[in-house]
Amino acid sequence: MTESDVVRMARDLMRIDTSNYGEAPGPGERVAADYVANVLEGLGLDPVIRESEPGRASLTALWEGADRTREPLVLHGHLDVVPAFAEDWSVDPFGAEVRDGMIWGRGAVDMKGVDAMYLAAVSRMVRDGIKPARDIVIAFFADEEHGGAHGAKWMVDNHPEDFHGATEAVSEVGGFSIQVAGRRVYLFQTGEKGIQWLRLAASGVQGHGSLVHRDNAVTHLAGAMSRIGDFPWPLDVNPTVETLLRGAGELMGIEYADDAETIDRIVAGLGSVGRMVEASLRNTSNPTMLDAGYKTNVIPDTAGGYVDSRFLPGQQEQVLRQIEELAGTHVKVEQYITEPAIDLPFDVPLVRKAIAAVTADDPDAVVLPYMMMGGTDNKHLAQIGIAGYGFAPLRLPPELDFPALFHGIDERVPIDSLEFGTDVMVRFLADC
Repeated sequence: MTESDVVRMARDLMRIDTSNYGEAPGPGERVAADYVANVLEGLGLDPVIRESEPGRASLTALWEGADRTREPLVLHGHLDVVPAFAEDWSVDPFGAEVRDGMIWGRGAVDMKGVDAMYLAAVSRMVRDGIKPARDIVIAFFADEEHGGAHGAKWMVDNHPEDFHGATEAVSEVGGFSIQVAGRRVYLFQTGEKGIQWLRLAASGVQGHGSLVHRDNAVTHLAGAMSRIGDFPWPLDVNPTVETLLRGAGELMGIEYADDAETIDRIVAGLGSVGRMVEASLRNTSNPTMLDAGYKTNVIPDTAGGYVDSRFLPGQQEQVLRQIEELAGTHVKVEQYITEPAIDLPFDVPLVRKAIAAVTADDPDAVVLPYMMMGGTDNKHLAQIGIAGYGFAPLRLPPELDFPALFHGIDERVPIDSLEFGTDVMVRFLADC
């Protein structure tokens, strides 16, 4: 059986190891960028690959639309993936195996499957002679999985001309379906929590492990990390999240009220995606790494740790001040990656056209906004005035625990979902 464009492209991209190890070296994205460039060149477009450093490659291409007087739309994805280790998986994580109607492998959902969906939609439209409604800046970035310093952030800082005139963007982690009280609901991403990754540095007095030590850097750090991780951030319902909860509650027959008990009932009715929504109801701070000492019987004079903090729109400073207070006097808190929160309106023409594109094939579905608990490269585009939404439409089987697949073992995506999403993107781009 002949593979469709979206399946072939997804498998090709997933077989290219673009693992992002953060500050440690990795394979980079150049091979994947070359692959995408070859696809776009074959369609008559003129992609440009730019490297922030050798191997760290991002790509842009201008696709001319029917109405060139309108501001361009940026259609973007990222080419890097988080690492995967074969011993943990039931399949080769870079084998792109097809099994049970799904493509299995790292990047299936985050986000090479979606990259392929975007590329397949563009390919179909070019072959069929269908122009997008307006100019489209097609972009594929490096380094999204580690903050974008070598990808979208670098591109915005060094080559903003590639996005000249663009005012809106669409990318990953929005438009996927869930089941709510027997109804299919598509979650359209209109917001993202801000990112505030923190280094903690504790200080104390070095000495022998057999002595009494009241100024121990490890103890100071451990206490700080415990207090930060256990802190009960209060409930804080953003208007975007309230719209989601009201809409979901209506489907469940629950009248929305701004109290913890009612909100918990609605969130529980969202199934596996409830964990994502729960994280959008408050600020969060999670200790993730520790580093201290070099020998069991030596008290070190320093100890370090890392915290992944995510803040709601407008609350970056108060979250940082709270974490500094929790850390205590012996622990210094330092920001090392900070990206803004995004909060965009739902009732705008772009969103209405996206909803029309989704419901053309799924007329009984409901579309609601949501705020993503993580972040995307839309944060960087926001720095040059581009309003970025999450729209990667996937009609998913109800039994699939989709949130667990992001960065998870045995990551996989249904082929039917990618085919559906390609059809939707064709309609959307022709009308956007």
